[in-house]
Amino acid sequence: MNVAEEIKRLHELHQAGALSDEEFAQAKARLLNQESYTPGDNISNDISRLRRSQSDRWLGGVCGGLGKVTGVESWIWRLLFVLFVCTFGFGLAIYILLWIFVPDEELIGK
Repeated sequence: MNVAEEIKRLHELHQAGALSDEEFAQAKARLLNQESYTPGDNISNDISRLRRSQSDRWLGGVCGGLGKVTGVESWIWRLLFVLFVCTFGFGLAIYILLWIFVPDEELIGK
């Protein structure tokens, strides 16, 4: 899909009420700025922004931090980790490694 088709699709979603004015403007700006996108730019930036959440945590805050960086709800990350533990067995190891190596986010006002 080219940029014009994607903007048309965004406009249709906006007209249908699926996107607010602000969401539409943000998505459109992202699409227009994506032309200068080189693969790997956002990945390294997102990895450097990854922090364990202080406010959205059950154990170590890993899923809350992943949720903030990726925009995916933290409960989905929790579900994925549980599924990986139950099916493949390596989900717990990945979670523990992230818990150890990803720093805590700094609380505002400390």
